[in-house]
Amino acid sequence: MRIVFVAAPLQGHLLPLIPLAAACRDAGHDVLLASGDFPPDVLGLRTAAIDRRFSLQRSAFRAVLSNLRLARRELRGEAGLSMVGEIFSRANLPLIAPLRELAERERPDLIVFEPLTEAGAVVAGLLGIPSVLQENTLWPAPDLFRAVTGCSVFAGYAAPDPALTIAVVPPSLRTAPIEGAIPMRPVPWSGGGTLPPWLREPGDRPRVLVSHSTLRGPDTGDPTRAVLAAAPSVDAEFVLVRGPRRGTLPPNVRVVDRIPLNEALPHAAGFVHHAGAGSMLGGLAAGVPQLTTPGAGDRTHNSGVLAARGAGFAVPARSITADHLTRLLTDPALRTAAQQVAAEIAAMPDPATVVPELEKLVH
Repeated sequence: MRIVFVAAPLQGHLLPLIPLAAACRDAGHDVLLASGDFPPDVLGLRTAAIDRRFSLQRSAFRAVLSNLRLARRELRGEAGLSMVGEIFSRANLPLIAPLRELAERERPDLIVFEPLTEAGAVVAGLLGIPSVLQENTLWPAPDLFRAVTGCSVFAGYAAPDPALTIAVVPPSLRTAPIEGAIPMRPVPWSGGGTLPPWLREPGDRPRVLVSHSTLRGPDTGDPTRAVLAAAPSVDAEFVLVRGPRRGTLPPNVRVVDRIPLNEALPHAAGFVHHAGAGSMLGGLAAGVPQLTTPGAGDRTHNSGVLAARGAGFAVPARSITADHLTRLLTDPALRTAAQQVAAEIAAMPDPATVVPELEKLVH
């Protein structure tokens, strides 16, 4: 079976698809990742760039000009799925032609796409082959699918409903099940990097990992500056992932380059980040309490879901204090809830068990 996995050319969108793609490859299938901005490590999978004309910034700018009031709500994290639909309906348009050309060369039997790359559904429809929607955020995947395909700028393109939806959100974080979807464990994958030996085991003091988005923009929710200011007042070791290399750091702060977070998180006592879905699900899989920074996109939604479950709490990036970091490390209820969700995730089917479900769609 030949399978093309399609993701927006953004690492946060692509990385969650790689474990299932690798499982399909390991089962003997011919797999190709169609995206862009590829991380250093894609587990040896073939890749093809479809991002020559893709620009999230340009798509967002056009969406903002057309919907100024909606854009203000989005910056406050109050726009729901409306603005993301406006942005990604535009962002998908330049992906359709190169993906179609690629698919006509590769002749896949199946296309697997993530919830904000409806170009995958469009091309699957044009080729007359089934598509699969793989969830990769805490928003229900079908809701995102409808948010994009329902926008007026997408009206000229037919995006058939997927033949199958894969749901990765653990049960206690989901308000309602997705009808007909099959569950799959969200397997954290950071896309490469080297883990220093000292991060492979707990330190002398509680360790807090601090990360930020791979995207740049006016509101990325980067907690680094506030954590640096508060760290000297907290009895803990802080590790800034992709942190600043210039300036004097407090004695209890260390900086590392890109690392496989999934390998470092099991030895951490806390995790501070921008509330991206991949980071949040990775932290939950490791059972680590989290402090997140709400904001635009899905960050406010994600932070609310995490807080409602009791596995973390949210603070605006600029407002993080030593008291917040101390609570992250000392509140036993946070760790208990995080470990409960980790047990849920561990009990979900792993990607290898989902491969036969994909095979059924073709055979």
